[in-house]
Amino acid sequence: MEEGRAGGGEAGRRHQAAAAAAGGGGAGEPRDDRGSAGGGGQGIWDQVRDAIRSRDPRGSGGGCSPCPSPAEMARHKQEQALSEEKGPQAEEDGEAAGAKGLQGAEPGFQPPEGGFGWIVVFAATWCNGSIFGIQNSFGILYVMLQGDLGDGEKDRTLEFKTALVGALAMGMIFFCSPIVSIFTDRIGCRTTAASGAAIAFIGLLSSSFTKSLEVRYFTYGILFGCGSSFAFQPSLVILGHYFKRRLGLANGIVAGGSCLFSMSLPFFLKTIGSTIGLAHTFQVLSAFMFIQILLSLTFRPILPPSCDSHHDRQDKLGSRSMKQQCWSQMRKYFNMRVFQRKTYRIWAFGIATAVLGYFVPYVHLVKYVEEEFKENKKEWVLLVCLGATSGLGRLVSGRIGDCIPGLKKIFLQVASFMLLGLMCMMIPQCQAFEGVIVVCLFLGLCDGFFITIMAPIAFELVGPMQASQAIGYLLGLMAIPMTAGPPIAGYLHNYFGNYYLAFYLAGVPPIIGGLVLSVVPLIHQRMLKKQQMDSGKDKMLVLDTVINGELLPGCPSTEAHV
Repeated sequence: MEEGRAGGGEAGRRHQAAAAAAGGGGAGEPRDDRGSAGGGGQGIWDQVRDAIRSRDPRGSGGGCSPCPSPAEMARHKQEQALSEEKGPQAEEDGEAAGAKGLQGAEPGFQPPEGGFGWIVVFAATWCNGSIFGIQNSFGILYVMLQGDLGDGEKDRTLEFKTALVGALAMGMIFFCSPIVSIFTDRIGCRTTAASGAAIAFIGLLSSSFTKSLEVRYFTYGILFGCGSSFAFQPSLVILGHYFKRRLGLANGIVAGGSCLFSMSLPFFLKTIGSTIGLAHTFQVLSAFMFIQILLSLTFRPILPPSCDSHHDRQDKLGSRSMKQQCWSQMRKYFNMRVFQRKTYRIWAFGIATAVLGYFVPYVHLVKYVEEEFKENKKEWVLLVCLGATSGLGRLVSGRIGDCIPGLKKIFLQVASFMLLGLMCMMIPQCQAFEGVIVVCLFLGLCDGFFITIMAPIAFELVGPMQASQAIGYLLGLMAIPMTAGPPIAGYLHNYFGNYYLAFYLAGVPPIIGGLVLSVVPLIHQRMLKKQQMDSGKDKMLVLDTVINGELLPGCPSTEAHV
C-alpha cells in the first residue's frame, strides 16, 4: 500500500509543483521533500525543474521524466483514441494549447536586442546588398555581355537575348519566394540561407567559364537567381529572433547598408570590368556569394526549442494516416485562402501589372545613354543615383507609412507607380545626360516607396496570420511580368533601332497598375460597411485585422510559443 501511494503520488506532486511554478508562487502549497519511491531524496525544487522541462501537465511525458506507469500508458492510449475521433482540428487545437501551456511554464522569451544580433545584422546587410547590388547593376554587365559576344552586328535579336539573362535572375528571386518560405519554416534560416548562397556562388562562378548566352541563362539566370532567393528571404526572418524593440532600427540598418552596395557596385563593376574582363568579373562577384555562405552560418535561431519529446511526436504522427499527413501539410504550406479576398486579388493583379515596366530602366538605361549621348565614361552614375534615392525612399516611406492609418497607405504605392510610369516616359524626352540623372533620382525614390510599403499593406489586407503567404504569392505573381519586361524592351530596340518606344511603353503598365490599386481602399471600405450592417453574418473580414491567431509570419511551428 505504501509503495502504491509513493509511486502514484509522484505525478501528483509534479502536477502541484508545475501549478505553483506557472501560477507565480508556491507560498500556499504544502512543502513535500520526501521524494518518490525510486528517486531517493528529490526535493521540491528538483520537481519544479522537472515539471517545467516537461510539457505534459502530469509530469510523465517529457524526455527527462521516468517511464510512465501502466495506468498512465492506458490513459494515454484512451486520449489518443479520443483525439483520432475528434480529427485533425482537435489535434491542432491541442498543439496550440500545449504552446500556451509552455508559455505559462517558462519565462517569457525576450530577444537580446543586440550583442551577437549585430553580427547577424551585418550578415543580413551583406546578403541584401550583394544580391540586389549585383541585380541592380546589371546594366553594366549588360553592355559587357554584348561586347563579350563580338558578333552583335549580325544578330538582330541580341538585345532581347542579352536582356533575358538579367531578367531571368531577377524574376527567379520573386518566383521562388513561396517555395523559400516553406524551406525556411521547415529547415530553418541558417541552412536555407547557406544553401542558397552556395547555389548563387556556383551560378556566378560557372558563368565565368562560358561565353554562350544560352548557358548563362541557366548559370546566371536560374542558378544565381534561385540561390539569391533562398539566401535573401531568411536574412529578413532571422532579425526577428534577435530584435523586438529595436527591430525597426535593425531593418533600417539592413536597408540603408544594402543601398551602399547598390551605390558602389556600378562604379566597381565599371572599373574592374574594363581592367580584367567579363569572365574574371563574374569570378570576383562569386566571391561576394562565397563570403555570404560563411556569414549565413551566423543565422543561428535563438528562439526556445519545442519541449515535445520524440515519443510524443511519434505518437502524433502515428495517429494519422499517410494521406492525412500529406493533406495536412499541403493545406498548411499551400493555403490559397488569401485569394478568396477580393481586395487581395485586385491588389496582387495591380502590382503584377505595374512591374512589367519596373525593371526596364535598370537593364537598358546604361545602353541607352551610350547610344543617345555617346557617354561611356559616367553612365555608372545613373545606377548610383538609383541606388541612393532608393535607400532614401525606403527609410522615409517606412516612417510615412506608420503615420497613415489602415489601407490608406496603399495610396503611397499608387503615387509611386504613377510617378514611376511618368519618369520612364520622360527618359526619351531628356536632351542632356544631366536630365537623365534627375529622372533616375525620382525612379529610385519610387522604387524605395514601392518596396517598403508592400508588407504593411499585406498585413492590412489579410492580417498577420496570412501575411507571409500573401507576400510570397504576390512575389511569385510579380516574377513573370518582371522577367518579361526587359526582353520585350530589347526586342523593340532591335525592331525600331532605338529605345524611344521601349521607354514610352515601359511607363504604361505602372500607370495602369496604379489606377487599379487606387480602387482597393474603396472596395475594402464598402465591404466593411456591408459586413457591419449585417450583424447576423460572419464578420471575418473585420476580425482578421484584429485577431490573427498565435503564429506570426516566418515563425516555424516548433517556435509557435514565442
